[in-house]
Amino acid sequence: MLTAFVLIHATPARIADLGTELADVDGVAEVYSVTGDLDLVAIVRVREHDDLADVVTRHISGLDGVEHTTTMIAFQAYSRHDLDAMWNLGME
Repeated sequence: MLTAFVLIHATPARIADLGTELADVDGVAEVYSVTGDLDLVAIVRVREHDDLADVVTRHISGLDGVEHTTTMIAFQAYSRHDLDAMWNLGME
């Protein structure tokens, strides 16, 4: 399983509708509206790199209002337990 984070810059008037449209794309597991320089983040889970290319270039980028995307492929996932242990400074 391949997980990727697609960072999306969108036309402001389309952000709310895009969130719903993105969530309906096969391969998109979750969509978040976010603060900062981005407008939306889509989490994509697919089997192969070719599937990711199809989801991002044909389906996400093709939606009306998507101005620009940046895709980050995840290498390793850490559980909450792993993250808590990694950031625990022993100051409890």
